[in-house]
Amino acid sequence: MAPRASWKGYLKLSLVSCPVRLYPATSSRDRISFNQLHKDTHNRINMKPVDPELGLVERSDLVKGYEYEDKQYIIIEDSDLESVRIESNHTMNIEAFVDEDSVDIIYQDSPYYLAPDGAMAEETFVVLREALRKSGKLAIARLVLSSRERVITISPRETGMFVCTLRNPNEVRGTAEYFGNIPVGNPDPEMLELAERLIEQKTTEFDPADYEDRYEIALMKMIKEKLKGHKPIVAAAPERGNVINLMDALKASLSQPKPPARSKTKSGPAAKPAAKAAAGGEKPASKRTNRKKA
Repeated sequence: MAPRASWKGYLKLSLVSCPVRLYPATSSRDRISFNQLHKDTHNRINMKPVDPELGLVERSDLVKGYEYEDKQYIIIEDSDLESVRIESNHTMNIEAFVDEDSVDIIYQDSPYYLAPDGAMAEETFVVLREALRKSGKLAIARLVLSSRERVITISPRETGMFVCTLRNPNEVRGTAEYFGNIPVGNPDPEMLELAERLIEQKTTEFDPADYEDRYEIALMKMIKEKLKGHKPIVAAAPERGNVINLMDALKASLSQPKPPARSKTKSGPAAKPAAKAAAGGEKPASKRTNRKKA
């Protein structure tokens, strides 16, 4: 089954355009999730809309409302939303190109993959992709998603393109409230050197597969034990001692042996399938999740 596109429209650079499809680059489908049940019947609870005057109401009776004053609403019809049409509803019009490091990571939001929409679009798509690749720049465009216009970056990725929506500046908090009282200062040169050596000692290449969700693994282990009728064993978190002397702590850290290289074959739980396998006494298949850097 072909993946479902989140958005379909055109990628446009000046007078050149081609039809494209946008797909979510991440998925939370395999995360462990819980349902709300009644404590006695264990029936799943349905969340139903309630009007404070009428009680339970049908979802078909619900309309959208914008609160322009306290408890004062204006009703927004679907036809009203349809009437709000701007270019970015259906077109990613590239407005500028910027250096990759000029986009602060704090503004980066949701990742998407961009692909040509049909064979007829492939030639134009490839030309735009390779031109973007050779430029070494990020393209800046706009796109309407979920009733909001989002600024996006576009870059080449393998044979397709990578799109990242950017947060609006008013969504990003300033640092003064959090960092304002932290002293600038000049650290002790010897301690700074020890810290730099510690960083060098632990420097490696990043592989997302090396960093499994240990909490989710422990959570699935607990679920499997309960499915077998066993009482889960509670593992206590390791105690952490207070650091009395920073210099001694840095020296002690450097004297510790370097940890062995992580195995390249990692196994992780497949949430619901693993639970079902445990219920039937089967051993769940291992699964490796590879998340590429955006």
